Amino acid sequence: MVVQNFKHFNGDAHHASGSGNEPEPMTAREPDEDRKPDSPRTVLLLQGLMGRVFRRLGQQLIKSGHKVYKVNFNGGDRLFWRLPGGIEYRKSLDEWPDTLRTIIAEKGVTDVVLFGDCRPHHLVATAVCRELDVPVHVFEEGYIRPDWVTLELGGVNGHSSLPRDPAWYRQLAAELPPVPEHRQVPSSFRRRATEGLLFNVADIFSRWYYPHWANHRPWHPVIEGMGWARKLTRGKDRRKEAVALTERLLTSEAPYFLFPLQLASDAQIRLHSPFASMTDALMLVIRSFAKHAPKDARLVVKEHPLDNGVFDWLEETSSIAALLGVSDRVDYMAWGDIVPVAERAKGMVTINSTSGTLALAKGVPVIALGHAVYDIPDITFQDGIDRFWREASAPDMETFGAFRRVLIERCLIPGGFFSEVALDKVVRHAVARFEGKGLLPE
Repeated sequence: MVVQNFKHFNGDAHHASGSGNEPEPMTAREPDEDRKPDSPRTVLLLQGLMGRVFRRLGQQLIKSGHKVYKVNFNGGDRLFWRLPGGIEYRKSLDEWPDTLRTIIAEKGVTDVVLFGDCRPHHLVATAVCRELDVPVHVFEEGYIRPDWVTLELGGVNGHSSLPRDPAWYRQLAAELPPVPEHRQVPSSFRRRATEGLLFNVADIFSRWYYPHWANHRPWHPVIEGMGWARKLTRGKDRRKEAVALTERLLTSEAPYFLFPLQLASDAQIRLHSPFASMTDALMLVIRSFAKHAPKDARLVVKEHPLDNGVFDWLEETSSIAALLGVSDRVDYMAWGDIVPVAERAKGMVTINSTSGTLALAKGVPVIALGHAVYDIPDITFQDGIDRFWREASAPDMETFGAFRRVLIERCLIPGGFFSEVALDKVVRHAVARFEGKGLLPE
């Protein structure tokens, strides 16, 4: 089925390969006249999350009366797009800036949308758009979890323009109305893993067609696909172990701190933190815990729910803990809901994970070791990790509430990526945000 999707590359898309004999570009279908918005936009989508997020967003934008184009950099992008307006980019990264300028000029692009602003092609794109004064809308996992998605203008996390002044948030939040009612949305890990596998298979089978494509992720798609498959097959045993650990943590009186791992491929680690890798961060955190934490305290290392299984973080955690003499005080949680574990924690250590806002919302002390949008005085611990274990203090909830309200106003929309209900909500609110509307009613 995947191979069939690549049998007729030259029949239905515009190519940015520079061969000179490409077919005429296809444009987005014209919507009905009564659906045209007051200010129709021409939106250029770049790379999205692996899966159907940008396809669904494109469909909703077209239905709402906007023109939509999508740059496909590899076969995975193309597999999940399958709409008019596709532009196949087959050139090198060095040629991307001039090509993007041409696309923006020829198509009359008014807005660029992408997922993750630290991917190589996206770093270039944001610079070009800044030069041309074209707004860039950046999707990411939600700053606040669960059930929120980040859609921020200009950049996220370390690239965010949001200030770090608590007084600014308190003042602005006081002028905003209450947040409309917000309901939770379902999420499926199996769907995420399956879409990841399909994306990687499509990427592999189409490498001949995209000769200059280099994945921003550090693994070959075959390796990553094998990791996802292994994680799916080991799921039952890991869930059983995690349930037992969660029960011990919630029924014991022993104090513990929580350290949620982030994805090893996450640019937030490589570009917006002092660490070269998650291994470096893990070493620093466990070493500081061994030297400075109370002797009766435990450290719980939580695997990221979207980790692809390529790297064995359980083994890495166990090895470092053994090296530093704290094997009997360090636990590894490979699966499960982080919320009940976070609620009882004495504190949470993050780099710039969105799990930090989850803990803060529960009044749990948090320290951020990287450039996190929520690393603000009165919200997070500011005196270093070595002192955090004994001196951690709860956030000022008034300041955090103001911060949360401003985030929702400026750069969050309800929904998620890994179920139909979640996607429906995300695309409706994303289009409303493009059109200058506020949060839609549930």
